[in-house]
Amino acid sequence: MNNKELHTNSGARTPHISVAPMMDWTDRHCRYFLRLISPHARLYTEMVTTGALIHGDKDRFLRFDDSEQPVALQLGGSDAKDLATCAKMGEDHGYDEINLNCGCPSDRVQSGAFGACLMKEPDHVATCIEAMTETVDIPVTVKCRIGIDEQDSFEFLDHFVSQVADKGCDTFIIHARKAWLKGLSPKENRQVPELSYTRVEEIKLKHPDLNIIVNGGLKTIEDIRTQLSTLDGVMIGREAYQNPYFLNEVEKEIFGNKATLSREEIAEAMTPYITEQMEHYNVPLKSITRHMIGLFHGQPGGRAWRQALSTLPYEPGAKADIILQALETRQSRIKQAA
Repeated sequence: MNNKELHTNSGARTPHISVAPMMDWTDRHCRYFLRLISPHARLYTEMVTTGALIHGDKDRFLRFDDSEQPVALQLGGSDAKDLATCAKMGEDHGYDEINLNCGCPSDRVQSGAFGACLMKEPDHVATCIEAMTETVDIPVTVKCRIGIDEQDSFEFLDHFVSQVADKGCDTFIIHARKAWLKGLSPKENRQVPELSYTRVEEIKLKHPDLNIIVNGGLKTIEDIRTQLSTLDGVMIGREAYQNPYFLNEVEKEIFGNKATLSREEIAEAMTPYITEQMEHYNVPLKSITRHMIGLFHGQPGGRAWRQALSTLPYEPGAKADIILQALETRQSRIKQAA
């Protein structure tokens, strides 16, 4: 890839592992938290619409902590000029990559004529990509599905990829499920359509010069290794949010990084960040702690941790020290159970 690359101590390029952009989840607080767990995974913003950036508070939408890098800005939109303008905003704010959303199937996105419905208009997407790549020096990438509705053949996906690649996009993140634009909710679209990793592999075979990254249903290190044997990278979705410390396994097993933080160290490291955000930006405590609820997923005392973070942030006058209270509550519950 022509974006910032990570290298091992031997100088070899490390695998592309990223965390998917997830609406209402991967905000800057979530990304700061995930970066503590994984120093190497590429992080993505929630989808930000061109209208929000052009007509809204762009600094609020684009703000991020330098520690989040490498971080990519995902844009939602379908007007080439607006997308180019917003791509430039992203570059000027320090983002490492601009990603165009061609995969979200929600009604709200469809009403704006962008997201997954753009896959029906590869020529138009190509025009948008060309406008962005001519405006910025950082990589412009596309996230899409393997198909939409009844248009889910290899030929359909190949035509889309070919047209868009011709205008300067060399990296495609492909969710290995097609999207049903009618009849399924966004949540169902992440679960109901069958996964087809084979279709993504076929695209890589047809386009060996392109970077093809797969997304969808990846939950184990074995899943990741299997996909990396044929593709250029993987994007992890819900597993990284529901079980965020899974990224620690990725650091150790895929990146070979043994100098990772423990769950307790990560929790404690969040306290100065929480204090800063509450004092300088008036961020509600719950807006940050909600992302930390899954930190002890599957661990002794995990339920006590979840309960503490589901109640303590809502108490009057609650501050960052509730993280330490939650850790103490968890330890106390473990001792009681011993």
